[in-house]
Amino acid sequence: MYYRDRLMPLCLLTWYLLFFVWMADAPVDPQFWMLANILPVCLVGFLAATYRTFPLSNLSYGLIALFLTLHTIGAHYTYAQVPVGDWAKAALDLSRNPFDRIVHFSFGLFLTYPLLEVLIRFLSLSGFVSYYVSVMTPLGLSGLWEILESWVAQAVSPEQGIEYLGSQGDIWDAQQDIAAALYGALLCLLLTMAIRKVLHRDARPV
Repeated sequence: MYYRDRLMPLCLLTWYLLFFVWMADAPVDPQFWMLANILPVCLVGFLAATYRTFPLSNLSYGLIALFLTLHTIGAHYTYAQVPVGDWAKAALDLSRNPFDRIVHFSFGLFLTYPLLEVLIRFLSLSGFVSYYVSVMTPLGLSGLWEILESWVAQAVSPEQGIEYLGSQGDIWDAQQDIAAALYGALLCLLLTMAIRKVLHRDARPV
């Protein structure tokens, strides 16, 4: 039973490690690659260290793996140069490569549910409070990320600050990124509430 329980997290961890090693080979900007992966690597290490004590559901681990996969792609190419984003830019006649915005949206969409699970299962929060905190936390973390990113840009390459931040000429890039994370978190919360309502209704005796 224990083996079956841990099989999915183990497969997801193996996938991330193999994909990470593959993407670590000749990234477009090695310095950006290292800086962009500090927090994700710490997150994976934390999840592995706490797996026996505070295991999450397979769904949560899967959502986290999806986000980390997208982030790793962005870190390899630098977000402004991801090929699929360039294709979308040309196909949709956009003014910028949208991959960065997609990952910020995915941050809210994919990480809100795991956070909600932590709040309910381990912190015993429920109802409106758990929903509110699960949305506000990705919003706050997204804002904190933008602040840390600006500090790193000033410290590492102040002469290329705009290029390093990947704003692609958009003066509202930070605000738009934060908003994208908020929209993703709200969508995740709405989907979670809708699915729970359907499951609860189907569970009622006829």
